[in-house]
Amino acid sequence: MKCVDDFRLMLGKQELVPIMIGGMGVDISTAELALEAARLGGIGHISDAMITSVSDRRFNTSFVKDKLQRFRAYIGNPDKSAVKFDLGEIIEATKLHVGKTMEAKRGAGMVFVNCMEKLTMNAPRETLKVRLEAALDAGIDGITLAAGLHLASFGLIENHPRFRDAKLGIIVSSLRALQLFLRKSLRTNRLPDYVVVEGPLAGGHLGFGMDWAQFDLATIVGEIRSWLQAEKLMIPLIAAGGIFTGSDALAFIEKGADGVQVATRFTVAQESGLPDEVKQEYFKANEEDIEVNLISTTGYPMRMLKACPAVGSGVRPNCEGLGFLLDGNGKCSYLDSYYRELAAQPEGAKLSVKDKTCLCTQMRNFDCWTCGHTTYRLKDTSRKLADGSYQVLSAEHIFRDYQFSKDDKIALPE
Repeated sequence: MKCVDDFRLMLGKQELVPIMIGGMGVDISTAELALEAARLGGIGHISDAMITSVSDRRFNTSFVKDKLQRFRAYIGNPDKSAVKFDLGEIIEATKLHVGKTMEAKRGAGMVFVNCMEKLTMNAPRETLKVRLEAALDAGIDGITLAAGLHLASFGLIENHPRFRDAKLGIIVSSLRALQLFLRKSLRTNRLPDYVVVEGPLAGGHLGFGMDWAQFDLATIVGEIRSWLQAEKLMIPLIAAGGIFTGSDALAFIEKGADGVQVATRFTVAQESGLPDEVKQEYFKANEEDIEVNLISTTGYPMRMLKACPAVGSGVRPNCEGLGFLLDGNGKCSYLDSYYRELAAQPEGAKLSVKDKTCLCTQMRNFDCWTCGHTTYRLKDTSRKLADGSYQVLSAEHIFRDYQFSKDDKIALPE
């Protein structure tokens, strides 16, 4: 009987274990988690989401504090159009995070960075360009373009000396999205090195509407694979979203996927950036504790635990220090919701904003508990300890289980 380890993912001349750990922000996919995947011969992601905040936490920089000081006068002002990032600070923070990670890399695998187009940062084109270029400058093995169509992203970096050297891929949730990307990127005379096909059971932001349950990952992968074959485009496909066991992964590979991207089981790994108490919330969750809602300011539906502190929170916006989701005009839908509720708030009442959440503050504080649909199964991967908590497993244990398990079995800890 076969297992995932009987197959290899080929990216150019690089031969890899066909397991990719997804890029979970903000710093849930830590450098330590990505490095373990690379050491074991697969692919790990770090995320550049809220990169200045991540740098402050990891390297004792003061980017958020310094930006807050520059724009302190705008606290309480709904107009954030003047609240801009210093591009040099974005470059410095990216090079610190990516550079230190790559210096520590060991093994035959690779480390990629997940780059979200929806982090518009009050200057969508300019900030995306420097994020991409700085990651390439710092030696990243590859970049996965996420949370957006990225129609102009290849064009932003086509003159970079590593544009044809680094591995570049994109996450899509439909054939149409891939076709649009390829059409717009055609003039750079470069195809993506891989395509991650993310289905409706994935964690965090979804590339679907609230009708997500009507879609199926296997069907989408099959449609994209057939179209690529008809067009004679040899682009490796990575299936993602709801792949919980090694047998799940094997089924996709045997049906034509070149590899799988997995994340949910790694949210509770020892190397995950989630605080220990939040990991236990993930372990304890039942299926009815998980919802897809529209509180994200990106406009995308987002899957999360219903009980997370971000839901209904009325936290004051901190665009002055953060502001990663401000559009090119300094707007954010949470600002609209917050000031609407503030104006209607009875004196002395606690402010609650139910239709949107301040993703910047909530993600930075690990209070927005985004998760995959299969999170309710995490308790079946571990052992309950005497104090009622669940044993946290190493990334190596989880990776090896995907790599070698058979018959839908999950290797429990010793």
